[in-house]
Amino acid sequence: MLDESKIEVMDELELESELESEELDEEIDQKEELEEESDEEFESEDAIVAPKKKVDPPKWYVIHTYSGYENKVKANIEKAIENRGMQDLIIQITVPTQETVEIKNGVKKRVQRKIYPGYVLVKMSMTDETWFVVRNTTGVTSFVGPASKPIPLTDEEIISMGIEMPDIALDISVDQLVRIIAGPFDGSVGNVKEVNAQKKTVTVSLSVFGRETQVELDYHIVQRM
Repeated sequence: MLDESKIEVMDELELESELESEELDEEIDQKEELEEESDEEFESEDAIVAPKKKVDPPKWYVIHTYSGYENKVKANIEKAIENRGMQDLIIQITVPTQETVEIKNGVKKRVQRKIYPGYVLVKMSMTDETWFVVRNTTGVTSFVGPASKPIPLTDEEIISMGIEMPDIALDISVDQLVRIIAGPFDGSVGNVKEVNAQKKTVTVSLSVFGRETQVELDYHIVQRM
């Protein structure tokens, strides 16, 4: 049997062990409480929405692409807009085309031709993020501007390129002689074959490489003679 002195020592050791265990439990509880408080503070900070930076109104910019990549670039930018939720920053992407009617061997054929091959027009608010998304799209080589710095189109350029058109009342009728004042047929003269008031276009018969070609044009680039 153990003597009383040994029993007392064992009791003291057991008591010390219990105290150490309680202290350790308290320390762990304190750490857990601190971690919970830290998480709550983080969630609170995370819930605070930073004020949105003020962005400029959307303007039209021109980007240069590899030839033949215009429609692919347009589709890729539109996909990036959807994935990133940037519909309020990048408003519209367009590849201007023009329908021409070619007459070959007495047969009319309607053909869609790009007005500005190698270029895509983008209406966007210029920010670091929108610049990055557009510039890094596969097929894009640069923004059009000095030293590739994006420069928005002027109102005059927008109208002359037929991107956005003001309301125009044009007194032109079939069989009148007109001159084209902008676009790929700038300076050409032809006869009006059709006037479409709803679409605000006129169809003009032109001589292209010695062959009669009917071209559908917007009102604003046609001038009576």
